Amino acid sequence: MVESLKGNFLRGCDGFVVPGKSSREYLLGFGVAAEKIFVAPNAVDSDRFAAGALRVRGQAERVRQELGLPSRYFLFAGRMVRAKGIFELLEAYGQLAPESRREIGLVFAGDGPERAELEAMARDVYPGAVYFPGFVHREELASYYALAECFVLPTRSDPWGLVVNEAMACGLPVICSSVAGCAADLIGNNGRLIQAGNAEQLAETMTEIAGDRDLRWAMGRESAERIRNYSPQLCAAGIAEATVAAEVMANV
Repeated sequence: MVESLKGNFLRGCDGFVVPGKSSREYLLGFGVAAEKIFVAPNAVDSDRFAAGALRVRGQAERVRQELGLPSRYFLFAGRMVRAKGIFELLEAYGQLAPESRREIGLVFAGDGPERAELEAMARDVYPGAVYFPGFVHREELASYYALAECFVLPTRSDPWGLVVNEAMACGLPVICSSVAGCAADLIGNNGRLIQAGNAEQLAETMTEIAGDRDLRWAMGRESAERIRNYSPQLCAAGIAEATVAAEVMANV
């Protein structure tokens, strides 16, 4: 009943602005005409993040010591809530081979209601190093991205995931769950898609990326190239195109 009402409503709309492929396919599934759908890609200030990452990498050891970060680490950035897959990420890290955990840490940048529980569980992970720097202001995030080896978003539900845009702008490989709204658009040769909630698959993927420096380099370069197609300018252009189309239709 609800889906039927939703479909009737959607088919009665004059037009739609969506951020990417997943949203477009969702509307098409309700019978919305393709010509009514306009794409305004979700975007961040990629140039600012890229410049920040470049600056930090030029003084990597100093920044690393100031922030108290390990020499190598996987990075998660976002709200500390179960829906983001943070517990599966910690579980996956705990499944890495002991020698891998001795070499590479895990950083959870962010805050939220599940942080205390996650920290308590992290204390049982040995060997290994799990860091909780807490809430990080946007202007400081580039430092955490720049020094990481891979970004991980194992979310169980996310309309998009702008942190992936930010990580890619900083030239990082990305591991992302397939349910993230950004997955169909942003993840290709620059990373790996995993099933949400599958800690074993996540651990295998983390092991693959951690153990292959050339792969990380190639993925990071692909991330930086791919994210150029997701700029604020292109987002604005998509909205403008939809606005013009709506005005034309109104005058027909």
